[in-house]
Amino acid sequence: MEPRPPLPPFARESAIEKVRMAEDAWNSRDPDRVVKVYTEDTRWRNRAEFPVGRDAVHAFLVRKWARELDYRLIKELWAFDANRIAVRFVYEWRDDSGHWFRSHGNENWQFNAEGYMEQRHASINDRPIHESERLFHWPLGRWPDDHPGLSALGL
Repeated sequence: MEPRPPLPPFARESAIEKVRMAEDAWNSRDPDRVVKVYTEDTRWRNRAEFPVGRDAVHAFLVRKWARELDYRLIKELWAFDANRIAVRFVYEWRDDSGHWFRSHGNENWQFNAEGYMEQRHASINDRPIHESERLFHWPLGRWPDDHPGLSALGL
């Protein structure tokens, strides 16, 4: 596998870059793009699901974005050390009946020497919100550089 910089061990700047790259990929809502950052045998915990391997992760992401419409995500670096990064995140989405949600979570990531994610452990809580409470209003896709982040939004 070709290396996926930035590579561990992480410094603050390279950890922030890795977080932004992951955020950009997830905001694309493209399972084919997203799975390329994980090892072939990646191990996940996401709520009550425990997918193992790229194929299982791909299927998970297809189901996720078929259910979570108008998905917009912001991640923020929480901590890092050597080959691990911890982030907190918030995303907003609606279901097919038009009900909006804000999902808050934390992820712990572990990378191999080539910069691919071997493990992803996510804890996530969903909170129903009214459409008028939404805070993420950019066009679908990449979170704009000039949009406030989680701390600035009080999240």
